[in-house]
Amino acid sequence: MKARLIEHYRTKVVPELLKEFGYKNVMSVPRLKKIVVSMCCKEATTDIKVLERAIDEVALITGQKPKMTRAKKSIAAFKIREGMPLGCFSTLRGARMFEFLDRFANVALPRVRDFRGINPTGFDNAGNYSLGIKEQLIFPEINFDKVESTRGMNITFVTSATNKKEGYALLEKMGLPFRK
Repeated sequence: MKARLIEHYRTKVVPELLKEFGYKNVMSVPRLKKIVVSMCCKEATTDIKVLERAIDEVALITGQKPKMTRAKKSIAAFKIREGMPLGCFSTLRGARMFEFLDRFANVALPRVRDFRGINPTGFDNAGNYSLGIKEQLIFPEINFDKVESTRGMNITFVTSATNKKEGYALLEKMGLPFRK
């Protein structure tokens, strides 16, 4: 079964972007390459079970097992040694990526308290968008009773756009509710 956003991208988004930016070829239209969901736990330096719970939560949210991240350098002020586990990330591509984007835009974001749209200033010069989520409880996959502490996460949308304007147009037409 195909994700419904794949069909939406092909039938609605591509023709609109072709018309708006005047591309000569369908293959030059920006597309979503991947979505990276990452979570860092500073408490993981003292208690490894915190990181295990974070890995389980990211796995529930994304639908695939995340990879553990480790410290690259030792930092004495933060009591971190090189190689210590600090967080986890999951890279979504293909149908899982479109499925996550659909759930994120239509189910998770409306559950944010006092939600008026996401901030459009999170674009880099290459057309990629990053945003931070303050708590993982906005995702319906997370059982509220089993959560011991709320953790934030970063979500990065990597596109093939060449600038901020193209990236914004692509993600807006894909369904992300940007603040006006």
